[in-house]
Amino acid sequence: MLFNSLSFIVLFLPITTLGFFLLARRSQTWAALWLAAASLFFYGWWSVEYIPLLLASVTGNYLLGRKLPGSARRRWLVLGVSGNLLLLAYFKYADFFITGINAVTATQWPLWHVVLPIGISFYTFTQIAFLVDTYHGKVKEYRFVHYLLFITYFPHLIAGPVLHHAEMMPQFARLATYRFSRANLAIGGSIVVFGLAKKVLIADNLAPHANSFFGQTEPQTLLVAWGGVLAYAFQLYFDFSGYSDMAIGASRLFGIRLPLNFDSPYKAASVIDFWRRWHMTLSRFLRDYLYIPLGGARKGPLRRYLNLLLTMLLGGLWHGAGWNFALWGLLHGAYLMVNHAWAALAARLRFPVGAAAWRMPAAALTFAAVCVAWVFFRAADFSQALLIVGAMAGHNGASLPEALAPRVMAIQPMLDALGITFHVGGGTRFVQTYAWVAVAAAIAWLMPNTQQIMARFEPTLGARWPAWLPNRRWAVGMALLSLACLLSLGRPAEFLYFQF
Repeated sequence: MLFNSLSFIVLFLPITTLGFFLLARRSQTWAALWLAAASLFFYGWWSVEYIPLLLASVTGNYLLGRKLPGSARRRWLVLGVSGNLLLLAYFKYADFFITGINAVTATQWPLWHVVLPIGISFYTFTQIAFLVDTYHGKVKEYRFVHYLLFITYFPHLIAGPVLHHAEMMPQFARLATYRFSRANLAIGGSIVVFGLAKKVLIADNLAPHANSFFGQTEPQTLLVAWGGVLAYAFQLYFDFSGYSDMAIGASRLFGIRLPLNFDSPYKAASVIDFWRRWHMTLSRFLRDYLYIPLGGARKGPLRRYLNLLLTMLLGGLWHGAGWNFALWGLLHGAYLMVNHAWAALAARLRFPVGAAAWRMPAAALTFAAVCVAWVFFRAADFSQALLIVGAMAGHNGASLPEALAPRVMAIQPMLDALGITFHVGGGTRFVQTYAWVAVAAAIAWLMPNTQQIMARFEPTLGARWPAWLPNRRWAVGMALLSLACLLSLGRPAEFLYFQF
């Protein structure tokens, strides 16, 4: 069941919300069980055969968590973390490992063709964090029904955010969660509409342009290559932002606030800042449970850079079992190394990196670097990625569609000086691609994000910037936006992060 489907918007979400608050009048436990059961139904809509795996994982980790305060707690921790990682490795990386072994040893071991269970990357990381924190004495005694709900909670289960028990479990236990609130209904519903609009009105309209470009095999010129890559960059941006909003909004209907997971990352003025804004809960997990245990920045610059590189490599592989994802992670690791080295040098030289005049070129450079990395994230294989990056660098020259020639005659001398020629065909696609990119860029860079609009009402666990008000003007605006979204649904497309 997709967040952007009529079955979710018109049936599942209203029925689940109504049932939750009706049962909450009689028993908080029954309401929590209802929400957990609804979450399992939501999960089963995708892959009912993997519900037993999910329940076994939840039960096993909960029981291990109860063992950790005992005398043999380190042994239980190793067993729990290893078991979670082995489960993830089998389902997500088995064929990747076999392919690698075949390539290195020139063998022909058959692939297992293991089907990846939806959401396993998210609920595995969530439970590893729970076990590690239990081992360190940071976890209170929790009821199983709340733990079950914490892991299976449908707003996050399929594509995140990566939840943390310290933020969520107290919310499932508090009395206020089980009291119906009109304010939560208005706030949550509005955020859902914002997210749906980002997905169906922006991301899904950019998708054909990105897919068309990455589906081509012949070499492309500079402007065509940048158009296709920018289309994908903004498609992914609004797709992920839209999902994050819909998850936050759906959760707020129940009075439960999810952690902020997306905070205008393309406004970042450095790669360090980018990773404080993009997939924030995954960045937090990698920092707290991988980078810091590896030593973080405590053992000198060289060790720090190696830790960054390893952390981002594993972060890349978390997204997918492929060398493209590994290289994407390594690229961001290298970006972070350069960024930290530059920050240290700038501090010694007293260079004003925080000055307003520096922010725009820094943001442009950061965005360009992120876009280059997205090529490896999206390309079908490594060779296609290299061809596209070469085209972006001007290896194949720069050209415009011939149909545009009469419209740019006034600047023909400048085009000639820049070496920009004309090619046959593709004029309509070229213009439409850049038109959608311009619209998306204007929204991403010039407008406040959803959390800034809604922040007066604290939609997440880390919001600010007040703007939205529950008045008639906003009600009319949200109704019109909802109508536009519903008319644009058609055949709903999956959110891109579902594949991870």
